[in-house]
Amino acid sequence: MSTLHDCREPEGRDAGLRHAVDALRRGELVVLPTDTVYGVAADAFDADAVAALLAAKGRDRTMPPPVLVHDARSVDALVERSASGASSSVDDLAEAFWPGGLTLVCWAQGSLRWDLGDTGGTVAVRVPDDELTRALLAQSGPLAVSSANLTGRAPGESAAAAREQLGDAVACYLEDGPRDGGVPSTVLDLTGARPEVLREGAVPLAELRRVVPDVRAPRPPEPDPAPAPEPVGEEADPGTDPDGPAPVETPPDPSEDAPPERAPER
Repeated sequence: MSTLHDCREPEGRDAGLRHAVDALRRGELVVLPTDTVYGVAADAFDADAVAALLAAKGRDRTMPPPVLVHDARSVDALVERSASGASSSVDDLAEAFWPGGLTLVCWAQGSLRWDLGDTGGTVAVRVPDDELTRALLAQSGPLAVSSANLTGRAPGESAAAAREQLGDAVACYLEDGPRDGGVPSTVLDLTGARPEVLREGAVPLAELRRVVPDVRAPRPPEPDPAPAPEPVGEEADPGTDPDGPAPVETPPDPSEDAPPERAPER
């Protein structure tokens, strides 16, 4: 049975944080506020809890969640700085933009015992600009966090709205008032020789370049391939549609924190 705590009052906040920490340590899920939307969180080092997070959202391992940390110092335990030249930019970027709307995709420490999904050896990490969630992170340690919604549906603007979608799949809901969505985080890939923007968002390219001048702009999307010409003078198989069924597009999950793609494996 899930519990919702109103953290807008000191008593509810204290009780909510205690319950959330206990739930996370038991491998359960917690809904918490972030800068823009509510997120659903699991202990990043509990593979079963991360799998439960993906299942609650209707996701699979190909859409691993990013990781939220309490402060920039927490990154050292997660990131392999020597794996690429761009990784040396972490400290300057963190000082300039954290807490806030910048997600850094880095090579993960090879010694970490975690399983976030099919990450290709990377981790997307951020310090959120939300005081309540940072207070929780200070006690819980790094959390795997994705938007608090079922895949294909809009995230709830409050913990109560998120509860309508996720229900008892989440043990603890931390209510801290409405979140209006806002601008999602900029996602910056630091796994190559040069930093590269994967997703434009809250931190503009010009501001990134004031800190790290060689940041690459986002690559333009590849054009859709031209349709194959229909065969001339050939009959389609009896009883089949020569064009095949129309493709069905699945609406993207409007996750604030999840990057649109991962860096390739080394």
